[in-house]
Amino acid sequence: MLTYKSSGVDIDEGNRAVDLIKNKIKGTYDSNVIGDLGNFSGLYSLKDFVGMEEPVLLASTDGVGTKLKIAQLMDKHDTVGIDLVAMCVNDLICQGAKPMFFLDYIALGKLVPEHIEKVVGGIADGCKMSECALIGGETAEMPGMYADDDYDLAGFSIGIADKKNIISGKDVKAGDTLIGISSSGVHSNGFSFVRKIFLEEYKMDLKKNVEELGMSLGDALLTPTKVYVKLALDTIANNNIKAIAHITGGGLIENIVRVIPKGLGLDIDTKSWEKPPIFKMIEGLNAVEKNELHKSFNMGVGLVLIVNKEDAQTVVDYINARENDNAEFVEDKYKGLMEDKAYIIGSVVDSHEGVELL
Repeated sequence: MLTYKSSGVDIDEGNRAVDLIKNKIKGTYDSNVIGDLGNFSGLYSLKDFVGMEEPVLLASTDGVGTKLKIAQLMDKHDTVGIDLVAMCVNDLICQGAKPMFFLDYIALGKLVPEHIEKVVGGIADGCKMSECALIGGETAEMPGMYADDDYDLAGFSIGIADKKNIISGKDVKAGDTLIGISSSGVHSNGFSFVRKIFLEEYKMDLKKNVEELGMSLGDALLTPTKVYVKLALDTIANNNIKAIAHITGGGLIENIVRVIPKGLGLDIDTKSWEKPPIFKMIEGLNAVEKNELHKSFNMGVGLVLIVNKEDAQTVVDYINARENDNAEFVEDKYKGLMEDKAYIIGSVVDSHEGVELL
């Protein structure tokens, strides 16, 4: 007799995967989570936010992109879950929202419970970093759609903010200062280009140790995306922040202009911050023009704050005095890369629109 398992879908392995990850998921719960695993939907109380004058829900969804190809080539699956959460919650904080809860979707060709445990373990760590609850998800085993070793991830996060406190960028003016917060590396954008550079053009070995990186190329590329939630919410609560940009696809050139009024532009001093080793390595190849680099990658700046010029140094000092929020959740080799460092990197101008790299 035919069975579902004979078509490539093993329900028993799916149940075993749930058993492996349930404690990690419960470890993200806060007092607002209602019920337990197994409900048809996740329940989250808003009791902690009833004091808001006009609560607004903000939503974000994203994936990890072709960084997953590196994870699959390295057979290393414990960091991409952090990436997934970071790509969603870092967008929410750009408008000052506090992430409340997260949901994930994993699609794969063949379900291997131990791989799911590592991926979801990373998602749980990302949720802990951002203090949001992992309240649901879906794992879809899809033989024929994906090869056995292939998988894809999508994440969904909901945040909340009082309408009067939403950061819109509408008050940004010429003379304001750009503060860049260090990235940990490539984060989760530009990996098709990364693979083109390192694997296709230069035929580099992902698993070979690279002295200037302090680890293998593959491990460096899999450095988790920074989660900026605690840093951003703490900084917003104690300083006047006019706009925030998450530096994702499009780099510094395309993302900051999204949060400033029409008619204004940006001057950015590309020598004003310390770049992670992976970007120094890419620059050292002399294979990509400067503008293309800053349009394709974050180049060492993962988040940009815009503040009044007179407040800029105070904000920089405030951020640089904070303790690292992310180090406890990552391997030792990544801890230094996960530290937050703030730099004054440029200014808002009215002499041109768009971005000029200095």
